[in-house]
Amino acid sequence: MSRHIRKSSGNVFIDLGVKDPEEALVKARLAHVISDAIKARGMTQVEAAELLGIDQPKVSRLVCGQLAGFSIDRLLRFVTLLGSDIEITVVERHRKHQGAGHMRIALT
Repeated sequence: MSRHIRKSSGNVFIDLGVKDPEEALVKARLAHVISDAIKARGMTQVEAAELLGIDQPKVSRLVCGQLAGFSIDRLLRFVTLLGSDIEITVVERHRKHQGAGHMRIALT
């Protein structure tokens, strides 16, 4: 069997042909932050659900990376409810540049 190996773009969602890959990556990274915060606090999914204002099955979907139905805005709210601060920076480009900008998240 012949295998074709190609270098990653750095975003698995681009590599897989997912629609809106930058958004998918941001949501995945936020879900990871949320999952880590829940674990670090030693919370059960029921306790996390109560804090986040959602039901336990949604917490389960979230920590398993099933992010359909979760907007970036909602995930950002969950991050703050779990005690982390969020800082958003908009980087302006020269007006001569054509095309859409890019979205990414940097974790510190």
